[in-house]
Amino acid sequence: MKLGLLLLALIFSPSLQAALHEENVDYQAGDTTLKGYLVWDDAKGDKQPGVLVVHEWWGLNDYARQRARMLAELGYTALAVDMYGDGKSSEHASDAAGFMNSVVEHAGLATQRFLAAKTLLEQQPGVDAGKIAAIGYCFGGATVLNMARMGVDLAAVASFHGNLVTKTPAEPGKVKAQILVLNGADDGFVTAESITNFEREMTLAGAKYRFVNYPGAVHGFTNPDADRLGKANHLPIAYNAEADKQSWAAMLALFDGVFKQ
Repeated sequence: MKLGLLLLALIFSPSLQAALHEENVDYQAGDTTLKGYLVWDDAKGDKQPGVLVVHEWWGLNDYARQRARMLAELGYTALAVDMYGDGKSSEHASDAAGFMNSVVEHAGLATQRFLAAKTLLEQQPGVDAGKIAAIGYCFGGATVLNMARMGVDLAAVASFHGNLVTKTPAEPGKVKAQILVLNGADDGFVTAESITNFEREMTLAGAKYRFVNYPGAVHGFTNPDADRLGKANHLPIAYNAEADKQSWAAMLALFDGVFKQ
């Protein structure tokens, strides 16, 4: 495990003794084979809520898997989703941009792949199919927000440093999920205008949402590898331990609320 991911596990893990069951899973969306990562705690006897974890634009990498493991340690069944197909990932921005554009430039493709993952998670014997949430980082954050906008049946979505701009704003009464947006106040990729427009959109749609800005945090603030990746790719991204800790706690508070209703 990379040093940054090990640090993440040590900071956030409530127990290093959890009986985690980890499984690489293949599933289909159209003609594309997707390769996800499913993890849960074998020691939990009852059906558990399920959480979909949607990766950054880098693809389904160790960081997304580690977040899934962290959720499993807390009693959730987590599926780290493959949005690109064949488990593709890269640490090069040019590759990541190509992977991302291959999805977002094709209408309906992101939805098809997200729903395929959601169906897979709901079908797991240890999952309560009526209690499904989704979280996402960067590209994944924008993805889960768009799923909420479309009215996908989710209890909650949490977007970490995700893009807020959309060509298909939520319609009044359509949003089912409670929405949590966790944003770096100094994120150069998220403009003040996009925040204003997002909040107006959510209000007009009648959505239950919360928007949180973390002072001093920039894009990628939850990922311990952001500094290294930013330097290698000349990108203004960086890790912020305090914002990471606070945003994770905010997500857990949201889950406690929606899943215990």
